[in-house]
Amino acid sequence: MAIQAGIEMAGVEKNRERALAAAGEELAALLHHADAEVLLALLDNPSLEETQLCMLLERKNLPAEILEEVARRKPLLKSYRVKKALAFHPRTPRLVTLRLLRDLYLMDLVQITLLPGIPTELKRNAEDQLVSRLPQLPLGQKITLARRGPARLAGALLAEGHAQIVSIVLDNAYLTEAQVLRVLSREKLPPVVVRSISLHRKWSISYNVRLALVRHPLSPLATVLAYLPELTVSDLRELASPGVVSESLRKYLQAEVQRRIRAGEKSATKESNPGSPSASNQD
Repeated sequence: MAIQAGIEMAGVEKNRERALAAAGEELAALLHHADAEVLLALLDNPSLEETQLCMLLERKNLPAEILEEVARRKPLLKSYRVKKALAFHPRTPRLVTLRLLRDLYLMDLVQITLLPGIPTELKRNAEDQLVSRLPQLPLGQKITLARRGPARLAGALLAEGHAQIVSIVLDNAYLTEAQVLRVLSREKLPPVVVRSISLHRKWSISYNVRLALVRHPLSPLATVLAYLPELTVSDLRELASPGVVSESLRKYLQAEVQRRIRAGEKSATKESNPGSPSASNQD
């Protein structure tokens, strides 16, 4: 046993020495070595180039200690490719990734938010980074983000209300109903936002969005009146409570509630008197 252990240790030491001095094809082969000690030695090899280091960081089975060591070495982090490779690696320690997110380019941050299986904290932080950068971005970049950005970013862009962006962001595949409702919960919005939502082929047919549009003071009256027959009586009554909508709209809501009540009473009368003349005329 002791002899075998000694042989193995000697083999590891030999590989470490190879890793410290290797170049060319030999160095490239060692990038795939299974032993962490050998990989750590590679990091001290003066012949290790950025491209080779990034190839090493592409290994999904890379031991976490290697990732931590790369993150500790500031000279290595001067390379943006290395930073990105570390940030995207699934085994990179959470705190390291959080620190690296601050330095990622815009579309790389977007890619992080859309990766499957990314921890919620990291996704949220990346989204925060994107939203915080919005005010400084030129229109062209905002248009790109409106097409491809994640839900929270899409919602933030929608709320800004740029005329050239609103229609684009409403078609964003990642935009959710929750974000649209969050935007409509703001009283102060550019009118184009409310109008565009009310005309959109997808969002205008959502019951919850229609309810939010009825509540919003900027919604066109004609649009609101068109929605009323499709709302439930309980929602109409809630909307008609004092202070929810304007007094002028409240009268329409109360009138719709009364119309429903009369229609219900008439229907109940017909059902209870199937032989009445009025019921016979309907046959």
